[in-house]
Amino acid sequence: MIITAIDKRQYCAAVFIDLAKAFDSVNHHILIGRLSSLGFSNDCLAWFTNYFADRVQCVKSEGMLSGPLAVSMGVPQGSILGPTLCSLYINDVALAAGDSLIHLYADDTILYTSGPSLDTVLSNLQMSFNAIQHTFRGLQLLLNASKTKCMLFNCSLPAPTRPTSITTLDGSDLEYVDIYKYIGVCLDCKLSFQTHIKHLQSKIKSRVNFLFRNKASFTHAAKLTLVKLTILPILDFCNVIYKIAFNTLLSTLDAVYHSVIRFVTKAPYTTHHCDLYALVGWPSLHVRRQTHWLQVIYKSMLGKALPYLSSLVTMATPTHSTRSSRCISLIIPKAKT
Repeated sequence: MIITAIDKRQYCAAVFIDLAKAFDSVNHHILIGRLSSLGFSNDCLAWFTNYFADRVQCVKSEGMLSGPLAVSMGVPQGSILGPTLCSLYINDVALAAGDSLIHLYADDTILYTSGPSLDTVLSNLQMSFNAIQHTFRGLQLLLNASKTKCMLFNCSLPAPTRPTSITTLDGSDLEYVDIYKYIGVCLDCKLSFQTHIKHLQSKIKSRVNFLFRNKASFTHAAKLTLVKLTILPILDFCNVIYKIAFNTLLSTLDAVYHSVIRFVTKAPYTTHHCDLYALVGWPSLHVRRQTHWLQVIYKSMLGKALPYLSSLVTMATPTHSTRSSRCISLIIPKAKT
């Protein structure tokens, strides 16, 4: 929606909702009721009831251990079931979004809407936000107003210096921000991803510097393993999202990527990047991003991605029988930007 709104020169506003200790605030009785409504069998419900029962916690500090305290709410953090149960618990919140769109990832929630009129957009967003807050209260979840932020996308359009505030049910005004970190990605109001890429560059540089300082301690195999485990996942994480950034910005990541390969191969600084890729058998970052992007499209075509992603992929129907008609062609949406 955000990209579409920018392309149509419309306003798009979002609320990034933060819940206070969401995992620790899950009510067991409400959760069991949610599982029952989803069709879980009585045996499963009895298992989950037992899973939550008789849990205690204590604190250890400077060798001193506190007495046990019964845990009557919440899902165990650090467990495999924890995020899944939290998602099931709040999943119905999406029904209260109304005309706005909502993305839920465990306890991380984005509510956003778009339109040609800023006043209408903010009014619709406020109505949806109010409904969402009432639903959270019904689930006994507490909104963290100080960490819940608003963002107005497409700042190239005329907008007041102080747009109409989005408020909580308690009357607190939410702060407008230009950058917000959501599930590891720094989103900015223009979707330039400049802040995110600079953050990646800085993060990788610090790790590469550490590796170079200690390079004498590592074998070639150890270097490969370290890079694959500690550097490449950082570059690959959500790269299909920030791949729309300008090439001049993405090229700054190429520089640190080449430094990583020189660490592994001991190649001199003057070695051409094509030769660097050949030495380790790795593709360029552009190819890595494109490969991951094609994998997302392929999964969407097969219906193995999220439904809203699959709905964006439309296969073209050939009008004539030609050699190329045997290939799968997709309709590319028209865009101005």
